[in-house]
Order: sequence, then C-alpha cells, then structure tokens
Amino acid sequence: MSATTATKRLLVVDDALIMRAMIKDIAQQAGWQIAGEATNGRECLERYRELSPDLVTLDIVMPEMDGVEALRQLRQEDPLAMVVMVSAIDQKEKLSECIRLGARDFIVKPFDRDHLRSLFQRYLG
Repeated sequence: MSATTATKRLLVVDDALIMRAMIKDIAQQAGWQIAGEATNGRECLERYRELSPDLVTLDIVMPEMDGVEALRQLRQEDPLAMVVMVSAIDQKEKLSECIRLGARDFIVKPFDRDHLRSLFQRYLG
C-alpha cells in the first residue's frame, strides 16, 4: 500500500453471524479493513462512536433497535456518516425511508458477491 492510499475502515452491523462473515470477507477482498462488528442498532451506535469507521453496512431487521432507527440516530449524531443498508428483497418501503434518512446505498439479500465487491470498491475512492 502506498503512502497516499489510506485504508478505509468498515463497521459491519447485522444480527446474523453468517451475513457479517460474508460481508467482511467480500469487503476485505475489495481492500477494506474491518474496524468492528455489531449485532443490533444500539451496538452500532456505540461502535460507531468508538471506532469512527469510514463506512457502515447496516441491516434493517435486527433485535433491540432496527437499522432504520439506528440510521436515524447515527445521521443525527454525524450527518456525514456513510451508511449502506442491508435488506431482504421484500423491504422496499423501509429502503425508501432509509434513503430519505441519508443512507448512501443498499444491498439486497441474498446478495451477489461481485455486485457487493464492486460496491465496496466504489466507496474506496
């Protein structure tokens, strides 16, 4: 890695271990460093404050605090927070709300590895 290329740091938020593992694997292949993980919206907010990641992947459906509420609070605390929502295909209404709240993009589960890799590469710039 050259001195001009800083490693981008990712916070992966999903209550499903397998989803976190897949996202982390693909992000690392695309050149991202995994800053941390969280399993619900409350943990997401705590980890974001603690880690200051460059990007967050945020699942919509999670226990305790869902991704929509976590996004709302995250963007209130940091209007520049870069967040990519992760959702099942049947959550179009919630995705629209997330875009209005400031999410930059979204990933639909089950996701295509190549599509996800290109999304991560796009945010490296």
